[in-house]
Amino acid sequence: MKSKVKVAVVQDSSVPFDAAATAEKTCLLIGQAAARGAELVLFPEAFLGTYPKGLTFDAPIGRRLPAGRDAYLRYVDGAVELDGPELKTVQAAARENGIFVVLGIIERLGATLYCTVVFIDPQRGLIGKRRKLMPTGAERLVWGFGDGSTLDVMTTPLGRVGAVICWENYMPAMRMSQYAQGVEIYCAPTADDRATWLPTMQHIAMEGRCYVLSAGQVITRGAFGANWRGIIGDKPEDVVMRGASVIVGPLGEVLAGPVYDECAILVAELDRDMLTKSKLDFDPVGHYARPDVFSLQVDRQPKEAVVF
Repeated sequence: MKSKVKVAVVQDSSVPFDAAATAEKTCLLIGQAAARGAELVLFPEAFLGTYPKGLTFDAPIGRRLPAGRDAYLRYVDGAVELDGPELKTVQAAARENGIFVVLGIIERLGATLYCTVVFIDPQRGLIGKRRKLMPTGAERLVWGFGDGSTLDVMTTPLGRVGAVICWENYMPAMRMSQYAQGVEIYCAPTADDRATWLPTMQHIAMEGRCYVLSAGQVITRGAFGANWRGIIGDKPEDVVMRGASVIVGPLGEVLAGPVYDECAILVAELDRDMLTKSKLDFDPVGHYARPDVFSLQVDRQPKEAVVF
């Protein structure tokens, strides 16, 4: 990690089900973060491709109704491919602004969708992806499962950058896999906007002795349009997601945020020396580990449905 790194966290909303419009909005927000001096910017979970909060896809246990299949078709059509025009647009904005982008997307691969985070280097373009290993609850209906092949922490000129998505942050083994790779800038894009999210981020920062950046969306029911059949709220102004974005230091100190119910770009300067200072009394994969008692095995092989 550089001796000092300025980072930004974007709290804003997708243009639901419109990937092209969201990509353009993402580029504008990238420019705004760069104008504030940020060298890295984090966006929320499923920002490009829509987080379908409140949608049931009309799938009660034992039945799938036609209206739900129509909703799924719309959702698939609004997702993006890794080599598609939307991400090419975002890569161009990263290059033009000289900023590293960590972006939550809904990735389309064939007929399956993945909740994915992409890492975009301003010079090298798309250098990696992280597919959500464990979709939570009803997310499993519309998102496929990631595997261990995308758990890598990215080596960048800014430092070691990793991403753990939403409730994956409650998986102790997942966190340990990131710490073992020397993560320094731990990104946690999320759709969780509850009051309990802040202490979770503080705990992870102290546990991993790393900087933690978390980005959430802020969006109202009206943004989804008149045909949205979600079960959250009744009026256009009702809040569906309220943000809760935050930046936390390696001793659990809040550096920026949390922010609720408004669009914002949080900015903070990270000091590499604090990463070392914080490990004086705790290093989860070093002097505080007990490999004689505990061990973790991580399978990083891709899992293909069919192998020829």
